[in-house]
Amino acid sequence: MFLRILTTFCLTVTMLTATAQQRHGDGIDDVLQYTPYATVFILKAAGVDSRHEWPQLAATAAASWVASAGVAYVLKHSIKEWRPDHSDQRSFPSGHATFAFAGATALHKEFGHLSPWVSVGGYTVAVLTAADRVRRDRHHWYDVCAGATIGFAVTEAAYMISEKVFPKKDVGVAFTGNSLSLAYRW
Repeated sequence: MFLRILTTFCLTVTMLTATAQQRHGDGIDDVLQYTPYATVFILKAAGVDSRHEWPQLAATAAASWVASAGVAYVLKHSIKEWRPDHSDQRSFPSGHATFAFAGATALHKEFGHLSPWVSVGGYTVAVLTAADRVRRDRHHWYDVCAGATIGFAVTEAAYMISEKVFPKKDVGVAFTGNSLSLAYRW
């Protein structure tokens, strides 16, 4: 199972890296910020056992992404912090770190029960994304720390709300080829 997850993760990173385009001097961090989110969907599509079924997984991941983007966008346009390279006043918080940590948290929530290495991999990609933003003088250290906090907190909140919206039901459905069985536990 671990080998299947690792192989899927490596293929995801390789495919996304191969299709990356250079824009305005940005590079691998533009791809890495979305890698944890992409990994969540690729692992689920590959049949790896997640904590939630497709409807809840998709709704929670989408809500997390939209809310993270909204918080980062509002703060970037309200605070107007200069970037270290003085290219514009949209440094705080780091959107790349926000998305990377939101995706890593979703990856941990959905697949962290399989192996701690799934979570380690997701958060490693997030940390590398944030570190690269600082290294390339696109953000201050506190910009990426704030982005990481926003991504983590918003995703945790999305999963908390999701558990209320999609209550767990003890319903089992089995299809054996020539019969359909339904079990309900109360």
